[in-house]
Amino acid sequence: MTARIAVLASGGGTNLQSILDYLERRGDKRAGDVVLVASDQPDAGALDRARRANVPAAVLASKRTPDGCEALGLLRQHRVDFIALAGFLQLLPKAIIAEYPSRILNVHPALLPSFGGPGMYGERVHRAVLQSGAGVSGATVHYVDEEYDNGTIIAQWPVPVLADDTVQSLAARVLKVEHVLYPRVIDAVASGRWRFDSRPRAVPDSAAYALMHWDERKLIEEIEHAFDL
Repeated sequence: MTARIAVLASGGGTNLQSILDYLERRGDKRAGDVVLVASDQPDAGALDRARRANVPAAVLASKRTPDGCEALGLLRQHRVDFIALAGFLQLLPKAIIAEYPSRILNVHPALLPSFGGPGMYGERVHRAVLQSGAGVSGATVHYVDEEYDNGTIIAQWPVPVLADDTVQSLAARVLKVEHVLYPRVIDAVASGRWRFDSRPRAVPDSAAYALMHWDERKLIEEIEHAFDL
């Protein structure tokens, strides 16, 4: 039985698009289908992407949208059994965490536990990386718990930080990795191939990753090989 996946997003939805595209390419081998996209922002681009893909889209209740949908009730209504956060900036209610144990994932644009926590999202993360002088950043996929960026790490993939990087250039390099890594991890966890108590981890050799990220085909091959996907 395929998983019924909800994607929660606050922004433009490029990670959502990568999930939709990957699952479509997987065809009958896919672990699940996106059956709901919800956002706390009524003008989020992710909602437009969902509608174009004929996926139900909903606005969640918030201070900005008090007439929006109550999150847990909405998830139950759509019989969701797996949740992927894709640039969702709100802390999930404890009731949702309790109802979906080890069934909620998030992707973060840095190598946690560094550069995570409250207020660390989007360009703020990449600016902090550059200001720190770190030579490596990357993407992290982790389980979601009751704190920001605190859940158990499932998979990470590094990217180099270059001497002439700007916030925007580093963000673009990390985002390319997110678009490859996150959909594949979602598929592996939703299918049951990866379980909470037997999660694989892999990072490429430091000598290899400095070049691979300019070649998307090579990046896909390296990630799929490293994680046996």
